[in-house]
Amino acid sequence: MGLFFLFSVFLVVLSSSHRLLFCAASDRLAAGQVISINQTIVSAGQIFALGLFSPENSDATNLLYAGIWYNRLPGRTIVWVANRERPLRDPAGVLTVTEDGNIAVLDGMGRTIWSTELTGVPSTTSAVLLDSGNLVLRHGNSNDVWQTSDHPADTWLPGMKLRSNLSTGAATRLTSWRGAADPSPGLFVFTADPKTSLQFYIFNRSEILGRQRPWDGKPAEIFQQPENPIFLMVARTVKREDEISWSFEMVDDSMLGRLVLDHNGMVAFFIWVENLKKWTPMGPFPTRTCDFYNRCGSFAACVLTQSSCRCLDGFEPKSSEEWMMGNFRGGCVRRLQLQCDGTDRFVKVPGMKLPDGFSIIWNKSMQQCEAECSARCRCQGYAFANLSILEGRLSGSRCLIWVGEMKDLVQIPVYAEDLYVRLHAYELAAGDNRGLEYGVFPGKNRGRIKTIMPILSFVILLLTGICRYFFTKRHKSRVDRRTGKVVPPQGLDISNAFGSEKEMPDVALLDFKVVKAATSNFCSETKLGEGGFGSVHKGRFLNGQEVAVKRLSKGSKQDPTRSMELNWEKRFSIIKGIANGLLYLHQHSRMRVIHRDLKTSNILLDSEMNPKISDFGLARTFQTNQDKREYSESSWNIVSFLFYSIYFVPIVCSGYMSPEYALNGVFSEKSDVFGFGVILLEIITGKKSTGFYPDNNYQSLFGYAWQMWEGGRALELLDPSMLSSSSSSPEILRCTQLAMLCIQEDAADRPTMSSIVFSLSSDTCTLSVPKKPAFVFGRGPNRIMSSSQDNASKGSINEVTGTSIEGR
Repeated sequence: MGLFFLFSVFLVVLSSSHRLLFCAASDRLAAGQVISINQTIVSAGQIFALGLFSPENSDATNLLYAGIWYNRLPGRTIVWVANRERPLRDPAGVLTVTEDGNIAVLDGMGRTIWSTELTGVPSTTSAVLLDSGNLVLRHGNSNDVWQTSDHPADTWLPGMKLRSNLSTGAATRLTSWRGAADPSPGLFVFTADPKTSLQFYIFNRSEILGRQRPWDGKPAEIFQQPENPIFLMVARTVKREDEISWSFEMVDDSMLGRLVLDHNGMVAFFIWVENLKKWTPMGPFPTRTCDFYNRCGSFAACVLTQSSCRCLDGFEPKSSEEWMMGNFRGGCVRRLQLQCDGTDRFVKVPGMKLPDGFSIIWNKSMQQCEAECSARCRCQGYAFANLSILEGRLSGSRCLIWVGEMKDLVQIPVYAEDLYVRLHAYELAAGDNRGLEYGVFPGKNRGRIKTIMPILSFVILLLTGICRYFFTKRHKSRVDRRTGKVVPPQGLDISNAFGSEKEMPDVALLDFKVVKAATSNFCSETKLGEGGFGSVHKGRFLNGQEVAVKRLSKGSKQDPTRSMELNWEKRFSIIKGIANGLLYLHQHSRMRVIHRDLKTSNILLDSEMNPKISDFGLARTFQTNQDKREYSESSWNIVSFLFYSIYFVPIVCSGYMSPEYALNGVFSEKSDVFGFGVILLEIITGKKSTGFYPDNNYQSLFGYAWQMWEGGRALELLDPSMLSSSSSSPEILRCTQLAMLCIQEDAADRPTMSSIVFSLSSDTCTLSVPKKPAFVFGRGPNRIMSSSQDNASKGSINEVTGTSIEGR
């Protein structure tokens, strides 16, 4: 009897131990079983884990989410989150399979926080975590009634299918996180086009941020990273009846890869590099100018290799004035309208990312596709592709036609297609055949040149006369100052003098006594506020004209950012905050905003050292359908622009203003990028960009930074008041390289704010090598010279003398 009892106890203990071991190593969760905090289930191959987690680097450590992550990698790379919209705030909460057969997140009181919400599911179902990262709700051994791959978060894993229904337009969606440490749904969505199902969009709310090329009919494509051939990925597209599905797989099963839509709206493919123990990003999109949606307007192509816009052949800029000023948003229009009488012809434009706005006709030959377009008077062009052989059978063809505008055209070097554009027959007869074959270049301009040359000569003569007039006025003004003459304020209309960029008459000189009387001797009652360089007062002249007067004061200068309080961690946080603020202004706000006065004194810090961009007095706003362009020019007339150049360029060129804005009046988002680069350099060095001349040659901060960077001594630029640890050195070097990229002379060479934000948030992406910055070398504080001018002026130097004034 005693022996039998001991044997029974042994069996119970053995079975209990077996059950505990089975639970610890199990890849499934049966009905009634729970996962509480610090518990997981792991896929059969130990690749993925399922459990409850709190986001890393988050202040909200009391929030719990149910999610899936890589099991054997350092840190926690999350690939799926269940309760994104309703975090669990109860540490006693659990993840379980309920009695009704659903996967659910419950709080400590048993209340449902999140559920798969299925009906009629057998109670014998269990949740199984697969080695693909897919969590399935399985009945029996193979009958899956629900899976996470149909409800992804922000990540697309190998083997996961993104589906699109050709009839309903319903498609699988990736939704970004709200922040780097906030898994709740963010602003951006990556999904197939609901109208055609042939291409993928990145949406910022309802606005299209970027668009990938339409499917070209190939069943599979191999993608490879040029610098490392072992990183191979095969992308597959399958069309069955009313559904198209996309998936990818790694050629080497031991390689880990994933596609992620991040919280900044960029899609990037990541490869795990084992010897580096980190994820390496590949091909983030959108980052380049042509990646962003419809940069060049209708019937114009964005040339990827040049970041510029060109009209399709047979078309011309809708507004030649705007086009010459770098504003391409209006696009292009036909030179000759279509006849629609059977005489119109098609010209092939090779090397294109096909435009948006197409309609699909399935299973037509190329001749039938062209005939479909010819039969419709409003059809502008077509593109054709065979769908190759899928699963052993011919799957037909894909005919795209454009009835209406062609937009978001891009000329690309790889993965391109042929576009056939419909033109008036005369365009083909009169055109150069070679030019027509290569398509995206404007048509023949010999006659226009003959017309433009006399006009251009007249304009040059006019400019010369105006320049002489203003130099004479300026000289007379100086003489009047020396002789004590003062222009009286009677009849002065300050609003006309300074309130418009289009009108900039000669500036009136006011005696200090007049200004003093208008502001009641700068009394406290007239004081409107105080800035870093003095107080601002409200004044009124005898004619009733009201003015605002700033009285500069040496004593009111701001303390140089209290440098001792700002260690590198705080400065880096400020840098990222400014970058995200600019990205919001340039791309994500309802009105597109170019600040135009970005400088350190316009960055405010709150009590927690969070940066706020301020002083939008010079900012320009644009409608979202108006501002997706690389360059735009102010609407100053010739007089006001020359006034600006003569009087103000010598003052501001060496500060925060980009060379194209300072010298030519042209501004764009890249002007703000230049200002950001200067701010970045000042934050790193603790020096002002103006008035810093470290050697006898009066070398500027730009030149000094370039010299240190080029000599491999970038870390020596760091503010001496900072005691940085060696672990911060990579961030400092990355920020220094970003600063040098931002202050390059050519605006096209500077990065966009989206790529800057991506670079600041990822320490693995590769930055390009910067070119010599603008305004690098000077021979004195009054010398204004860009790097290109420096190279071109070795023989003679034209000095420009101006009063040295520091911007506020």
